[in-house]
Amino acid sequence: MLTVDFSRFPLAPGDRVLDLGCGAGRHAFECYRRGAQVVALDRNADEIREVAKWFAAMKEAGEAPAGATATAMEGDALALPFPDESFDVVIISEVMEHIPDDKGVLAEMVRVLKPGGRIAVTVPRYGPEKVCWALSDAYHEVEGGHIRIYKADELLERIREAGLEPYGTHHAHALHSPYWWLKCAFGVDNDKALPVRAYHKLLVWDIMKKPLATRVAEQALNPLIGKSFVAYATKPHLPRPAGTGADAQ
Repeated sequence: MLTVDFSRFPLAPGDRVLDLGCGAGRHAFECYRRGAQVVALDRNADEIREVAKWFAAMKEAGEAPAGATATAMEGDALALPFPDESFDVVIISEVMEHIPDDKGVLAEMVRVLKPGGRIAVTVPRYGPEKVCWALSDAYHEVEGGHIRIYKADELLERIREAGLEPYGTHHAHALHSPYWWLKCAFGVDNDKALPVRAYHKLLVWDIMKKPLATRVAEQALNPLIGKSFVAYATKPHLPRPAGTGADAQ
């Protein structure tokens, strides 16, 4: 289940991609399938081991085109182990709401992104997330849990302050909002409640089968109750100093 829409966030074969806070690797896998040179980074060692196994399985199965590469590694989002301007693309999906120093994370992403490069940021959407917080303290008051809820304009302002230029936004996963409301209402760790189990089956069926009816319904509901807010931005090219390059006499 992808949150980033690659029709709005173009990816070319050979692009160097950083999936920051990759988690289980869903966006990293898609970038690998599209021929990118992918680095999936997360601080969770167990998840990184699993992502590395899946990368190896994908290579063995021939799922990635020639020239594509994939690396999974542990790392700190506030001290990325890469030189300046290392990547064409950076993705950070459902991560920034967990990190106290979100400005520091954005600064690191901008540092490693090439001029003209693209960044995708996804966070839980304000409205649906506020419902979850109202229904359950356990939903967010856990170690490593959500510490803030972004309003769309607040996130876009953070992105601009970091020196990036937003060029598009949208919402995603409307069908998942009611599931999390049910989880919060019946107990975040209570997977046996009948409404939770029934709705989970619906979501699994939707993900596996992708029926037209639910695709149309989700597209219609995304502007209203989409679970995630997605923003796309570019890193501008710096003006060339006078008397250099093609302008030099």
